Amino acid sequence: MNKPLADLLRPKIIEEIVGQAHLLSEGKILRKIIESKKSVNLAFYGPPDTGKTTLAEIIAKNSGKFFKKLNCTTASTADIKEIIELTTSKQNQKDQASFDGICYGLAGGILLYLDEIQYFNKKQQQTLLEFIENGDITLIVSTTESPYFYIQSALLSRMTVFEFKSVPKDEILKALNRAVLFLQKEYKNLKAKDDTLMQIAYSCGGDVRKSLNILELAAISSNFGEITTETILQLTDKASMKYDKSGDEHYDLLSAFQKSMRGSDPDAAIHYLARLLESGNLASICRRLMVCACEDVGLAHPQAVTFVKSCVDIAFQVGLPEARIPLSDAVIFVCLSPKSNSAYNAINKAISDVKNGKTGMIPRHLQNKHCDGEDAKIKGQN
Repeated sequence: MNKPLADLLRPKIIEEIVGQAHLLSEGKILRKIIESKKSVNLAFYGPPDTGKTTLAEIIAKNSGKFFKKLNCTTASTADIKEIIELTTSKQNQKDQASFDGICYGLAGGILLYLDEIQYFNKKQQQTLLEFIENGDITLIVSTTESPYFYIQSALLSRMTVFEFKSVPKDEILKALNRAVLFLQKEYKNLKAKDDTLMQIAYSCGGDVRKSLNILELAAISSNFGEITTETILQLTDKASMKYDKSGDEHYDLLSAFQKSMRGSDPDAAIHYLARLLESGNLASICRRLMVCACEDVGLAHPQAVTFVKSCVDIAFQVGLPEARIPLSDAVIFVCLSPKSNSAYNAINKAISDVKNGKTGMIPRHLQNKHCDGEDAKIKGQN
């Protein structure tokens, strides 16, 4: 195999994409947009290797547009200007022949895919506004960060945002089984039991590409014979981590982690933090930490929210293994802080009232009555 297995098995149609059922199942809004073949500007965000780039390529192919992909970590304003110049060129065929990228013809317009758009500054993003507005360019962007913070507001207002999520274990298992069948066409002796493939699915953190890379290395290490669980454990360096097939242990750890902080037990909370860090799921740890600061500490120590958020930001900036340090600070801080769930209880009660129809009319003195119909009538009588 000259190309990586993950590239050889990159989905060509929507049905081959694993995960993202909340976006791509029959009847879902994004699925309807794609099937309509209308020119819609889209923003995809979520963890890496969850299908964002693959789906953009499928959309471009189905739309019949000229597809150009730029990675914003290396692209420049000059690259954007080159694409803009192409939209006004009268020599489409000549430009098409000299232009790099996957090409599906200029006649249908241009679909520009910007990967990691968070690395483009405000000026670079604003360069595209005019051409997005008049339809010369259909734009799809992706980011692993929140688009509401990293995409310029004027550009974001012209896009529809969709969140991609980590691929569930059972969906990754589908990709792995497909990969085994693909490899067995050339390597007849290749075998992998369901338990072994599930171990890969549990060790890849919802990352499809990572799971296929592990499978490929395991196949090579096994001389394309039977792949064992022991081989997978050596490749993933997670021999000390035990998972059950239903994935309950992972969520049990998260529950124990949060309840230990809620119960003001720093020793237990740090223990569960260490176990979670070994699983590599930084996002889940940070989410539980921030929820605990807001829900359990709450108004008893309002500064806890700011402190925990700062620690979480540092953790994401420095990454693992150094992320363990600010996270440890945050966990101990939450454990030792006083607790109050008054705000949590208040908003839950208010939402329950609204859902049960306890709304009523807004009192007149609380309405926005400046220059409204009734106010104008009163002024006219005076």
